Amino acid sequence: MVDPRPEPSSNPLMYGGLLPQEELIAMGKKFKKLTIGIPREKQQIEQRVSLTPEAVEVLVASGHEVLLETKAGEGARYNDNDYSECGAFIIDNRKQVLNADIILKVSPLENKDIDMLKGNQVVLSSMHQGRQTEEYIRGLMDKKVTAFAIEQIRDEHNCFPVIQSMSAISGISAINIAAELLSNQNGGKGVLLGGISGITPTEVVIIGADTIAEFAARAAIGLGAVVKVFDNSPQRLEELQRHLGYRLYTSIFHPKVLRRTLKSADVVIGALNLWDTGPRYFVTEDMVKDMKKGSVIIDLSIDMGGCIETSEYRTLQDAMYIKHNVIHFAVPNLPSRVARTASIALSNILSPILVTVGSSGGFKPFLKANLGVRNSVYIYNGILTNEYIGNQLDIPSKNIDLLMAAF
Repeated sequence: MVDPRPEPSSNPLMYGGLLPQEELIAMGKKFKKLTIGIPREKQQIEQRVSLTPEAVEVLVASGHEVLLETKAGEGARYNDNDYSECGAFIIDNRKQVLNADIILKVSPLENKDIDMLKGNQVVLSSMHQGRQTEEYIRGLMDKKVTAFAIEQIRDEHNCFPVIQSMSAISGISAINIAAELLSNQNGGKGVLLGGISGITPTEVVIIGADTIAEFAARAAIGLGAVVKVFDNSPQRLEELQRHLGYRLYTSIFHPKVLRRTLKSADVVIGALNLWDTGPRYFVTEDMVKDMKKGSVIIDLSIDMGGCIETSEYRTLQDAMYIKHNVIHFAVPNLPSRVARTASIALSNILSPILVTVGSSGGFKPFLKANLGVRNSVYIYNGILTNEYIGNQLDIPSKNIDLLMAAF
């Protein structure tokens, strides 16, 4: 059989010479080099760092540049040499770091940091939504930044990976702290959290049934404590028991039932997610007054306003106080107590996002394709996009989807 196709021509304009090259050219233009600045956290408040040296090495190998303020990793026990060996530039000048195209920080920027921004930058940090001021929000808006609240990033499973990882750390840490606070040394009842044979086990009451509650319950059950969980969703309570593989006492919020349970509690963990509802006190001050002397309250919802009326927003340096003979502990960044573990968890979430941003050609094309990260944007090119903040501070907000179509 004769092959009907013509012989290949030596003319470069035929066949191979006419093959379209647009895809290859587009790929070459798609990559965008990122300059990432990591300022040092205020060490009295925050010990975590947003990227580990290993993550920096991956970003540098991908063609990006990382500017690290000297001693930024100190709280997590990483020194400047660890970072410089992985390709980071160690900078003494904070303003130079804050002039990078992308600012990566764990805690929110301070107002003096905002003043040092050059403008038209990207800022990724936590937001602490319930505590932001009009001065902070308008400062970022005036600088025309695009600001992300890292705790509101969603993944492909529609989950919040930063919240989940930090919640897991917080839940386990809360039980460890409660064990310390119950001891004689800290003015507690002088009891062992959990129990041993022949002695009535301690009672741990958890307010909420989300990720924090799950890991707090796991830790408390592992120590031998009796765990009781309250939530306003029967479905979440059912899911919690399924995840634990353990039948424990659960109840929806009946004030009389909760009050009676708190009277015998040794430890109360506030673990409610209040993003959608705002500050709500499920444990009132009168309920706290009825609790046993030397019992412990740890409110892990304090960064969202708290779910226990007697909770006070504190720092790690001044976390413990006594009210109505009950020991209280309420800080917004409990994972900072185990800064290295928490930093690795954060870095594992943030570094892949940055690599993808670079390979996508920058944040704008990345956000067009990634609805989960777009969910975390609360200011876009200087325009407020978070309706909750807008209502709280009386600042007009706009839908980010409409804004992205306009820019």
